[in-house]
Amino acid sequence: MRLGLYRRLSSLATKVELEGFAAELIDRFGPLPKEVNTLMLIVRIKAMCRKAGIAKLDGGPKGVTIQFHNEKFASPGGLVAFLEDQRGLAKIRDNKLVVRRDWARTSDKIKGAFTIAKDLAALVVAEAKRKG
Repeated sequence: MRLGLYRRLSSLATKVELEGFAAELIDRFGPLPKEVNTLMLIVRIKAMCRKAGIAKLDGGPKGVTIQFHNEKFASPGGLVAFLEDQRGLAKIRDNKLVVRRDWARTSDKIKGAFTIAKDLAALVVAEAKRKG
């Protein structure tokens, strides 16, 4: 049963799907432990990464390093704007986006990585709308 739930969870992509799944889990098993909520957020980060064209996102206490699929971002102009918005806390190094942050707690790293992935995904969606 647990493997079936993990399989279902890995196929979910939208916030609505994840919230529905969480509601189902609560209905079946009661309040969710903190670890399950963290797992749900990680699944959302993965979905945002797919949408943003992120091949790899490494997070640590000092920020994140992001590698894009084929080393290209779908919205170059959006990436320039993102870099400017970061006020010196983000740069491109070795074809990777490096965003500096001071995250003391694991929960801060996860939430911060989600926010960055979400912001980059929004740029890709905006570029797709602009083009077509």
